[in-house]
Amino acid sequence: MITTDVELRATQERIATFYKILLSLRQTEKPSNYFLMSTGYFMEIEKMQKEIKDYLTSIPQSVEAQPDDEQRDNGRLTESVGVHP
Repeated sequence: MITTDVELRATQERIATFYKILLSLRQTEKPSNYFLMSTGYFMEIEKMQKEIKDYLTSIPQSVEAQPDDEQRDNGRLTESVGVHP
């Protein structure tokens, strides 16, 4: 599970590496061997892509900590968050 932007970049780099490996295998292996050898890489790529999507579609911590529009009053926080204008 990806929890930081650093982990996101590492996962993206890992996917790129896997694609390079697959390209090399595709160019050097017989079709039947390529299919057998590539299946695990494709499964792992799909898993990592799902992790990336999950991370990018989650709300960042910095956004969660910010008040929403209903809690703002002309650029000032309202009493709902304990700050008086």
